[in-house]
Amino acid sequence: MLEPGLDRHEWESRWSSLEEDLEESPRDVLPELDELVQEMLEERGYAIEDPVVREGDGRDVVADFLAAREITRLLAGDPDAVSAGDVALAVNNYREVYEFLLEAGAP
Repeated sequence: MLEPGLDRHEWESRWSSLEEDLEESPRDVLPELDELVQEMLEERGYAIEDPVVREGDGRDVVADFLAAREITRLLAGDPDAVSAGDVALAVNNYREVYEFLLEAGAP
């Protein structure tokens, strides 16, 4: 784990770069958002693959991330099955988790 200030700076830089692309092509940016938020969750100590975490503290954070990830994966497999509203929901979920992790730190 990097120093918290370095983590935050790197994450904010990456998010800022992705935000620019979100306006033009949100569908194309979802995989990159997924990767960034997953890294953030892991750095902050969330075990997203652990079913116990899904039921304990931080479960809302993990649930939001997994809901966004489901849309991202569906989009990769069947783009026609994902509406613009679904993409917006995924972006909003990633954004909420991102903002929470910046402010809250470790679980």
